[in-house]
Amino acid sequence: MLRYLPTLSFFGVLFSSNHALAQEVKPNWPIPTELRWEPINGYPMAFRDTGNGTPIVLVHGSATDYRVWGLQIESLSKNYRLIAVSLRHFYPERWDGVGTDFSIEQHAQDVAALIKQLNLGKAHLVGHSRGGAVVIEVAKSHPEVIRTLILADGSIEMPVAETAETKQAADFTQKLVGTLQSNLKAGDPNKAAEVFIDMLNAPGFWAANVPQPMKEMVLANIYTGLGDKSRPLTSCDDVKKFDFPVLLITGDKSPKKYEFFYNEMRKCKDDLPRSVVIPNAGHGMLRVNPEAFNKAVLEFVSRH
Repeated sequence: MLRYLPTLSFFGVLFSSNHALAQEVKPNWPIPTELRWEPINGYPMAFRDTGNGTPIVLVHGSATDYRVWGLQIESLSKNYRLIAVSLRHFYPERWDGVGTDFSIEQHAQDVAALIKQLNLGKAHLVGHSRGGAVVIEVAKSHPEVIRTLILADGSIEMPVAETAETKQAADFTQKLVGTLQSNLKAGDPNKAAEVFIDMLNAPGFWAANVPQPMKEMVLANIYTGLGDKSRPLTSCDDVKKFDFPVLLITGDKSPKKYEFFYNEMRKCKDDLPRSVVIPNAGHGMLRVNPEAFNKAVLEFVSRH
C-alpha cells in the first residue's frame, strides 16, 4: 500500500496546482450560461461548445465574438461538435483597449492551446476576416491541430511586388483599422462601429442592414479595435507547408482585397481550389446568406 503513496501524492499536487491556476485566472466578468471557459495561457477563455462529432472550431473577426456564428452553430451542430470561441479581451469581457497581450499571434496561441486542452485532436478550423489571420497563424505554428482550414474573407497578408493593385489591397486593412482607431480615440464608439462596418460592406450597411442584436454585439467589442495591430506577413514558404485541405470563401460583394490575397496564395500552392463565392453577400456573408455559406462549409468538411 505504501508504494502507491508517492503516486497519489503526485496527483494530489498536480490537482492542487491546476485548481490554483484555474482560480488565479477566474474571470472578473459574468460568463453567459451558454458558455464554458478554460484557463488558457493565463486568460479565462470563453467559448460555446455544442453538438457532437468531429470538431469544428469557429474563430470570429474584429468587433464580434462567438455570437456572430449563431446561424452556423444552429445548422452545423446537428452533425458536428461546434466550438465557437470568444478571443482574448472580446465579449464577455468588456475591454478598454489597454494592455499588451492583444495580437494575432497571441490569439493564435490561445486557439491552439484550447484545442489541445479540450483534447479535440485535429479540428476543422474556420476563421472569418481577422479570425482568418488568427487561423493562418495557427496553421503556421501548430499545424498538428488542423484537419482542414477554412477562410471566410480571411485577412491574410503576404509580401507582394508593389503595383497600383497590390498597394490598394495591402492598404485596405491598414486604412480600415486606422479609421476605426481614430474614431474611437475621438470618443465616438457608435460612429466608429458604423464607419467600420460600412467600410467592410457598403455605405449605409450599418443603418439599413444590421439588426439591433448585431449592433449591440459590435459595440460590446468595439474597443478591441484599439489593441489591433498590423497583420503578420505570411510567406510563400508558409503556404507551401499547408498539408491539409483548404477552403477559400468570399462574398460576391466583399472587398476585393480578400480574393486578391487568395490568388497570391494560389501562386505559391497551385493545388489550392478556386474560391467559393457566396451570392448576394459581402463581408457579412455569415449572416446575410447563411444558407449558401453553411452549405459550402458542410459540403467541404463532409469530404474530409
